[in-house]
Amino acid sequence: MLSILDYRAGNLTSVRRALDYLGIPCTITADPQEIESGSGIIFPGVGAAGTAMHHLQASGLDRVLHEQTQKGKPLLGICLGCQIVLDYSPENDTRTLGLVPGRCERFDDQWTDGQGLPINIPHMGWNNIRLQAPCRLFTDIADEAAFYFVHSYYPAPEAEYVLGTTEYGQSFCSVLGRPGLWAVQFHPEKSGRPGLKLLSNFYQYCLEVAGAQ
Repeated sequence: MLSILDYRAGNLTSVRRALDYLGIPCTITADPQEIESGSGIIFPGVGAAGTAMHHLQASGLDRVLHEQTQKGKPLLGICLGCQIVLDYSPENDTRTLGLVPGRCERFDDQWTDGQGLPINIPHMGWNNIRLQAPCRLFTDIADEAAFYFVHSYYPAPEAEYVLGTTEYGQSFCSVLGRPGLWAVQFHPEKSGRPGLKLLSNFYQYCLEVAGAQ
C-alpha cells in the first residue's frame, strides 16, 4: 500500500487516479500509523511552499517524513513535494524539510529560449529529462520521453543529488535524490505512459524494499 501524503497541498486525487489505473493499492492519508505501515510514501503537491510547510508542521507530518525516511521508507516527491524536500525556498521565505541538501530558486524572467525570446513563467507544458546519473525510476522509459511541468520555482540541490536535468532558459535540476528518496519537478500522474511507468517503477522498488525487511 502506498501512502499519498495528505497535507492540503492539492493534486492528491489525480495521483490516486493514476495509481488506481495501474492497480497499485494506495490511500490518501495524514495518519502516521497508516504511513508507517505502508510500503512507500508519495509526497505530491500544488501550491505555495509557505502554506504547505505550515500544514506539514501543524499536523506533525514533517516529523513523520523525517522519521520514515530515516528508517528507509521509500519516498517520491512530486512538484511542490520535490521543492519541499530541500532546505529552503524563497517562495514565502520558507525553511523547508531538509531531507536533501539544497534550496529552490525562481526562474529568471531574463532567461531566453532557443530563439532568444523571454521564457514564460511559470514553465508550463511538456519537456524532456536528461539523466545525469542512473535512476531506478526511469527503468524502461525511453530517453526521448516527455513529462508535464507546471512550476515557477525549481530545485537546486547539492550536485551529488542531481539525477536529471531539463532545459528551460537554462539547464535546471528536474530529478533529484538518492536510492529510495527521489523527487521529480514534473507531474508523472499527468505525463501519460512515461509518467505511469515511473510510478510503477517506484512501486516495484517499494515492494522489493518491503520484501527485504
